Amino acid sequence: MPNGLLDAASLRVHPDGAALQLTIPWYRSLWLSSVTSLALTVDGEQVPESDLAFELNGTRYAIADLPQQSDVLWYLQDHPLLIVRREAPIALGETHEVVLHGELRLPYMQIAPGQDGGPGLYVPNVVHHELTLTATDRDAAPVGLELEVPPAPERSDDDPFRLGLTLYSASAEFRAGWYDFDGLLDRVAELGIGPGIEIVASQMVPTYPRVSEEFERAWRAAFDRHGFEASSFGANLDMGRRRDRDMTPDEEFEVTELLFRGAKRLGFPLVRIQSAKPDLLRRLLPVAEELDLRLAYEIHAPSGPNAPEVLRIRDLYAELDSPLLGFVADFSATMRAMSPTLVRAVRRAGLDDEAVTRLQEIWATDEPMRARQEEFIAYLRGRDFDPGRLGSFAHLAFNMHGHVDPREWADIMPQILHVHAKFYDIDEAGQEPAIDYPELVRVFVEGGYRGFWSSEWEGHAFAELGEVDPLALVRRQHDLIRASMRAAQPA
Repeated sequence: MPNGLLDAASLRVHPDGAALQLTIPWYRSLWLSSVTSLALTVDGEQVPESDLAFELNGTRYAIADLPQQSDVLWYLQDHPLLIVRREAPIALGETHEVVLHGELRLPYMQIAPGQDGGPGLYVPNVVHHELTLTATDRDAAPVGLELEVPPAPERSDDDPFRLGLTLYSASAEFRAGWYDFDGLLDRVAELGIGPGIEIVASQMVPTYPRVSEEFERAWRAAFDRHGFEASSFGANLDMGRRRDRDMTPDEEFEVTELLFRGAKRLGFPLVRIQSAKPDLLRRLLPVAEELDLRLAYEIHAPSGPNAPEVLRIRDLYAELDSPLLGFVADFSATMRAMSPTLVRAVRRAGLDDEAVTRLQEIWATDEPMRARQEEFIAYLRGRDFDPGRLGSFAHLAFNMHGHVDPREWADIMPQILHVHAKFYDIDEAGQEPAIDYPELVRVFVEGGYRGFWSSEWEGHAFAELGEVDPLALVRRQHDLIRASMRAAQPA
């Protein structure tokens, strides 16, 4: 599966015996406390945990101590070492059979809150590798191609929406080091994508959740160079940062306020918030008013604008009656099919035709997300298929793909402050096979929306690194959106 810990160049010589250079198995930075366990077998022999050490930025940690490291950030572009103590160190060119099993949890994806001060339940991420690796002293070379695309079509002042992207679209390439920060923005400018730039703070900011002066200088220099505009600052809330308990209300407020102030320093007019708890939002609203920041709660699959949890937020907004409060519309909520990119990925992980059909049938029902997840996992176990082989996607196939009617966005259109134009692929006909973009454009044009549509390619969750050029896909999606906008407007 994508989002793995290892690649073909991970095995390294090391004076203590050997080392595996690791890649974070997710699209954003995580706290070291997110790592539950790492188990290693080399040439058929289990390596005792006492002979393993995790080294990040020059500091070593025992594997058993990782869950306690809630203040240490594993930044997306960091590549720590899993050091293996051996009597005889391996040499360059040696080949070994390696099995690495890692279990993590995603601290901002809470399934259920903790009870009586205890820890909550969070989405797991299980990573399993069985690889033949040759010891090297070099990183893997990029294998993807930067595809040439036609010149960008002319922008028109008559277009109802402004276009841009979230840098999240190039998550895998950024994580692998194929781009540094400046190089990524240069490629975006070269393809004529923009002018809006959105970031997920936990992905792009090395000192997350604090924005450093160094990052601010680099950010402003790149924006001055390319004429970009800051559109949306994505703020997560790592409720499960600590293993022993969830965040307290005071901690939720302190971290979120810190993120708000970082967003303001970078020139963002809007923060995408992950939590709209009534007490938290009441405390945060004066901060937003001080900073003149709009706060937009993301409506993401599997929920839609009229889901019970969103209706409660709509009621809260009505009570608070602030023009700064609204929503981010994420088109993962209003899909017409499961993404073919996801289907290809689960087939690679071992699902046969029957299992893929059953997955799609369960997805298409109107049962609650948790019930659909449990039904599919029970189906897999009934066929003696370990759900862990799918990594986190036995759960996330349902979290990430919703099938609400696109027309429901019209019910909250005046409160939609930003759009995540989520997509997974663009086919030969120039369409997104799982998301009806002409219909979505029509709903938003007729609803009077006039903000940013931020392209969000999420195929990196399922596609192999180098399988596609995501930024070229974003350009093709922009062509689709522009054509749909101009077709939807009156002559």
